[in-house]
Amino acid sequence: MRRSVGAHLELELYDTADLVLSLAVAAGADLVSESLLVTSGGATLTPTEVAGPHGTRLHRLTGGAGVVSVDYRAEVVGRATAPPVEEIDLLQYRRPSRYCESDTLLPTATAEFAGLSGKNLLDAVSSWVGDRLTYVPGASLPTDGAVATLLARRGVCRDYAHLVIALLRALDVPSRLVSVYAPGLSPMDFHAVAEAYIDGAWYVVDATTLAPRGSLLRIATGQDASGTAFLSQYWSGVDLWELEVTAVVDELSGDDLTELVQLG
Repeated sequence: MRRSVGAHLELELYDTADLVLSLAVAAGADLVSESLLVTSGGATLTPTEVAGPHGTRLHRLTGGAGVVSVDYRAEVVGRATAPPVEEIDLLQYRRPSRYCESDTLLPTATAEFAGLSGKNLLDAVSSWVGDRLTYVPGASLPTDGAVATLLARRGVCRDYAHLVIALLRALDVPSRLVSVYAPGLSPMDFHAVAEAYIDGAWYVVDATTLAPRGSLLRIATGQDASGTAFLSQYWSGVDLWELEVTAVVDELSGDDLTELVQLG
């Protein structure tokens, strides 16, 4: 399997800003090539790479007022090495978080999924969320969590993932959010999925079913969307004028929803 991915951003900074980009393919992938070019006013800016959890690679830079252009490209072959499973992960990812209010959704989870475990539980939660939500671009706010999503019954990929994660955590299944490049996604954009720990490994849960899980490529991993945003800024306001994401694979396969799939 050979995947080519990339992202182009055009930003306007109001003043000097500290920018953190989360665009790079996570560590563990077999990179054939990779480039990150950041320019402002005709000058090239050089980001500093910062290591995040589970292979996440952040790029931090300071930019002055004006337009900043970001271009990232990578080509990957084969499947990535899975990040090691640490005991702290199995504790941390069972806790409620900013966007995944598993404590609030405990009654719902126990009422709907009592007696289920392992793959049967993942399948049931994914189907339940997929049946109850409608995918509507722009329908949710950046501050919406799983509870708001369930009440609204609509959202985008991160909202689906947050609800899946909250329900699984309510049942003591370690679960986390992963931002990914997703060949086959339409319209193309960054994608977010849940990752749940059962039977000694992490498996993808994507209630949107919008892209084949076997072709997904990990970018960042965290408690929820607060830890996986493709852009964070500090010190100054920033307008995002352009965002273009590309993700293609040499052979786009189908997705057998009856099988467990690991990110690779």
